[in-house]
Amino acid sequence: MPEAKYLTKDGAESRTITLDGPLFEAEPNRHVLQEYVVGYLRNQRQGTSCTLNRARKMGGGRKPYRQKGTGRARAGTRNSPVWTGGAVAFGPTPRDHYRKMPRRFKRQALISAFSLKASEGQIKIVEKPEMNEAKTKNMADYLKNLGVYHQKTILLYEGRDDKLSLASKNIKYFDAKPAELINPYDLLWHQNVLITEDGLARIKEIFGNG
Repeated sequence: MPEAKYLTKDGAESRTITLDGPLFEAEPNRHVLQEYVVGYLRNQRQGTSCTLNRARKMGGGRKPYRQKGTGRARAGTRNSPVWTGGAVAFGPTPRDHYRKMPRRFKRQALISAFSLKASEGQIKIVEKPEMNEAKTKNMADYLKNLGVYHQKTILLYEGRDDKLSLASKNIKYFDAKPAELINPYDLLWHQNVLITEDGLARIKEIFGNG
């Protein structure tokens, strides 16, 4: 049964917490994780890239010069892709990259991601930082005390905390979000997963059953 260290906001290790339940004890399915990451990244694409192909390019209706007698290669339009300023051949056009991922599949990916992080010892239970004001310096000092500053780190907490969220926006490689918004991609991308005790309870409540 995997365990996680409990760290105070000063970075002191006070105890260990057992990560029990199906979320943390399953065998990670790497194929499911790979399929989820591909689908997730596809769904982030806007699909709006577009180029001027022959159909979209205006003009070019007149033959540039006569067919014979000039010594040049024959040409029927200035919109030819081989001409400078001509149309683009086989360029990207607007398309929908969306890939539907069933709820059961996403849940299996989340369980695999949590179990993988737990088995590698990358989950830590932490004391939630107290933010009297939304200052980046306060959050940076908190991360330095935990020894994860400038590392890929995500902090999961329970409920809504606007000051904590604002104080986290300008720190490179760091993200903080409510526990119920976690997804497998965030877990896999970040090296360190910090979870408050309330956040852990919330994760088990939402994703631990069914």
